[in-house]
Amino acid sequence: MRITCPLCGDRDRREFYYMGHETYLNRPAADAPLPEWDAYLHLRDNPAGDTQELWQHEAGCGAWVVVTRNTVTHEVKGSELAETYPREART
Repeated sequence: MRITCPLCGDRDRREFYYMGHETYLNRPAADAPLPEWDAYLHLRDNPAGDTQELWQHEAGCGAWVVVTRNTVTHEVKGSELAETYPREART
């Protein structure tokens, strides 16, 4: 699988560290109730189809990248820097 780093270009996925799908993009507030933190830290979905995932270009520039990928076909549909990922898309 190839992932395009917005800073370095097209790279093999082995250069990246997978952090998880969009759950990690929706971190609870520091003062959120414990059940909300428990769900964030321990409960994982296993989506089939298009999803957004957080990856770090660990063996490259170190950037955090939001990758849009189909989990069934592994087709990478796009990527963008996590810092520019729109907050309103984080639902």
